[in-house]
Amino acid sequence: AARTRKRRHESNMSRFFATGSDSESESSSSGEEAIPKIGGGTLSRQPLLVSDEEEDAKRVVRSAKDKRFDELMNIIKTIRNAMKIRDISKCLEEFEVLGRAYLKSKSIIDKDGIPTFYIRILADLEDMVNEVWEDREGRKKMNKNNSKALATMRQKIRKYNRDFEQELVVYRENPEKSADEEEDADEDESSDEEEDEEEVTAAMFLKKKSEAAPEQKKVAKEEEEEDDDDDDEDWGSPSDDSDSESDDDDSKYTSLAHKFLKKPLTEEGKRAAERKRDDKVKKRMERKDKKKVEDGEEEVDDGGEWKPVKGGAPMVSEKPKMFAKGTEINHPVVLKKLTEILQARGKKGTDRAAQIEMLTELCTIAAAHELGDGITLKIKFNIVASLYDYNPNLASCMKQDMWRKCLACVDNLLDILFECPNIFIGENIGEDSENLSNPELPYRVRGCILTLVERMDEEFTKIMQNTDPHSQEYVDNLKDEGHVCKIVQRLQEYLDLKGSTDEICRAYLRRILHTYYKFDYKSHQNPVNSDDQSKSEQDQAETEGEDSAVLMDKLCKYIYSKDRTDRIRTCAILCHIYHHALHNRWFQARDLMLMSHLQDNIQHADPPVQILYNRTMVQLGICAFRQGMTKDAHNALLDIQSSGRAKELLGQGLLMRSMQERNQEQEKIEKRRQVPFHMHINLELLECVYLVSAMLLEIPYMAGHEFDARRRMISKQFHHQLRVGERQPLLGPPESMREHVVAASKAMKMGDWKTCRQFIINEKMNGKVWDLFPAADRVRDMLVKKIQEESLRTYLFTYSSVYDCISMETLADMFQLEIQNVHSIISKMIINEELMASLDQPTQTVVMHRTEPTSLQNLALQLAEKLGNLVENNERVFDLKQGSYGGYFNRDQRGGYQGKQSYGRGGYRNQNY
Repeated sequence: AARTRKRRHESNMSRFFATGSDSESESSSSGEEAIPKIGGGTLSRQPLLVSDEEEDAKRVVRSAKDKRFDELMNIIKTIRNAMKIRDISKCLEEFEVLGRAYLKSKSIIDKDGIPTFYIRILADLEDMVNEVWEDREGRKKMNKNNSKALATMRQKIRKYNRDFEQELVVYRENPEKSADEEEDADEDESSDEEEDEEEVTAAMFLKKKSEAAPEQKKVAKEEEEEDDDDDDEDWGSPSDDSDSESDDDDSKYTSLAHKFLKKPLTEEGKRAAERKRDDKVKKRMERKDKKKVEDGEEEVDDGGEWKPVKGGAPMVSEKPKMFAKGTEINHPVVLKKLTEILQARGKKGTDRAAQIEMLTELCTIAAAHELGDGITLKIKFNIVASLYDYNPNLASCMKQDMWRKCLACVDNLLDILFECPNIFIGENIGEDSENLSNPELPYRVRGCILTLVERMDEEFTKIMQNTDPHSQEYVDNLKDEGHVCKIVQRLQEYLDLKGSTDEICRAYLRRILHTYYKFDYKSHQNPVNSDDQSKSEQDQAETEGEDSAVLMDKLCKYIYSKDRTDRIRTCAILCHIYHHALHNRWFQARDLMLMSHLQDNIQHADPPVQILYNRTMVQLGICAFRQGMTKDAHNALLDIQSSGRAKELLGQGLLMRSMQERNQEQEKIEKRRQVPFHMHINLELLECVYLVSAMLLEIPYMAGHEFDARRRMISKQFHHQLRVGERQPLLGPPESMREHVVAASKAMKMGDWKTCRQFIINEKMNGKVWDLFPAADRVRDMLVKKIQEESLRTYLFTYSSVYDCISMETLADMFQLEIQNVHSIISKMIINEELMASLDQPTQTVVMHRTEPTSLQNLALQLAEKLGNLVENNERVFDLKQGSYGGYFNRDQRGGYQGKQSYGRGGYRNQNY
């Protein structure tokens, strides 16, 4: 260090006192500044000068797979260390980290498969946990944290390993083999990493032959040498100077800076440098020409030069060359080529778009050489299958160009099948027994047209699910439904001729699923039994278009009699009921639902069938409401509306639930179950129908049981809306649909039917709800009549204690009802003991009977009721302490309101007030 300081001092002194010109001093000082000083104590202060080549050598390019797998391996290593020392709490903590890391690597694992080392650690962890669990003596000696972690770990590893049962079984059959494979994989990865560390060039990312790698290394080395030579030329240093000579010449220079100064060249040195430079330029040009020739040969071998393409599917500029020039095109050659193309299907790195183009070109060549319909059909089947494989993601839908190709190919397939009746297709036909070349015998082709059409229908549903329903694109995509329905109809016609019973049932179900939710306006506007039309006009209308009711009846009855699977029959029954209810055939729909007994075991069906059942029940309730059967409508809609999840239960969207959050996989599955927007049921209409039905039932019941201590709620949701309306500090005019129903309920409670009608039927409610019904005027007339009748009942319940007698004519004028209707309503109330009165026929009056208790008597009855409940509770506590249960549980329980009425599906069944 002292020597270094002394040299630095001498060099500083030489700047001021050295003899020579100013330029020499400046150059010497600049030379000294450029020299890195090497010393024992100053190494840490000096910056490290690293060349670009050394930086490139240290850089390593790693794929996402390597990063994710390294992360998993590091976690597994930590787990194994914890397993060795039996640290269960550490194992549990790292196991949870491993699970999260596995979820991050899910996309890579789905492509490449589950790695063996992951299955191995799961098996080893389970074995270790089971071993520790069986050691009861060892468990007693465990500390509290490990003991608690062991129980948690045992439950989690069991639950987690259920998703890997098959892989674990295969591993446990041959664990040594799996361990060897893991070691081999580790060695391969390490060797790949070493190769990557040696050199990373752009050639590694190109899909060229592996033979080009050493040549590129050679070119790179030569270029590096050239760069070194060019640097030598610029500095004018002779190439044949050695290190020993430079060491001997150190004594010639007065300072270290003078040694590295640029020296003037002589004439001979300049000429030698120019000749050397010319030779190197010539060599460089020769190497470039040689490289161009080699690249040209590679382009010929690879079938074309590299071209930049846009993201997504590569552009195909020319038709792919299928066969060499002069090859005879016959059946074996085409089949061999087809096999070659199909062997690449599903493999990693296969260009799916190019595969579809090659199959299409092969089909064109086969048709041009007239090789027969059998081989054309075989290629067409594979084209459609490749179109379905183009998008491997289940959640996303087909692109529009692929969808158009798919529709055209399926149509073309059906054309061939209809034109050539001697072609037999089926999944049970083996490839060895296929006949594609002999036209004298019937063609036999392996394939199933029904499966392709079903997959096409599912793709159409996915397209509608993934399109914004409020955009023009949705309308354009919906226009394709006519084409899809036409293909399904043609498939049905073909299978009627050549299909089996099971295939016909599946095709019929596809036709039903495209028909059941559509309202038949022709049959609605021109009923078959109308008196205005003559018989000839009816026949003409039937020939113009098949009635959907007749079609549904035909298809469903065939499935009822022939189907051997419960699922298809269940779907057909539900669709049939939905179609009946949609067209106001209430009694047929109700009878079919009751005869099927689907409500008993529908909870065991799969989610799509349950969604269809919920949609059917909702449509059934709306149909009952249109028919004026408010009680049946309320019962049908109660389960859906009381849950508060109508949107989710009908498959029309997902709710944001804070308590039960779904993971990403569950959300994707539920999104695939959603019903397309054009099949949705209006949720506001559904809620309005339910609330109006509840109002027509609840308001008269509340008026008749005002002082009843055991009064029950018919509709919990309706009472909630009433409470919300009562809590509002400022009551303004109603705006929303719910506010209109609450305001109408308050008016009905007072017996004011006209105000109630104005709140239910007005321009705003017509636009939101009532105009959505096909026969809107008839529904509005029915509603007005129901409001009048229920308002009459409410009026009699509320004010019967005020009257001694009242004329039925007066009641008919007040509520604008006919006397016969008033007489019928009052008679029913008297028979059901709801109204204590009698009818005087000569005077047409209602004579009230003073049997209602006073307010004091009502309070006394309520007190007696509560005292009785208190005694029962005391007896139950006493029986529980004594251990005898017969006295309480064998006592007859009073049913109250539910013992008489049939609204027992909703409300609080056993709550006492």
